[in-house]
Amino acid sequence: MTLEAGARVSASSQLRQKRKEATIAQKEEKIEMTGEIVEALRNGMFRISLDNGHQTLGYTAGKMRRFRIRMNPGDRVRIELSPYDLDRGRIVYRLRPGDERE
Repeated sequence: MTLEAGARVSASSQLRQKRKEATIAQKEEKIEMTGEIVEALRNGMFRISLDNGHQTLGYTAGKMRRFRIRMNPGDRVRIELSPYDLDRGRIVYRLRPGDERE
């Protein structure tokens, strides 16, 4: 009986592993855009005017917060937007003056 129970456990663990592999979804691709900080808001949030004319709300990414990258109105930044919510984005890079990386 213990042999059957061991066989059942391994079969169920294999089934659980297959289900786990099936439920892991791909990460959604982010939309990267560049823009200029228009206004500094509270808690590391900024109003950003994108190059295509739209305005969005941006928050500082964790690494930028960790390394204390300072941003002021007038700075050019690169921002990641989710395809689901184009009104909020994460600021991932502050462009230096004369530096236009795409």
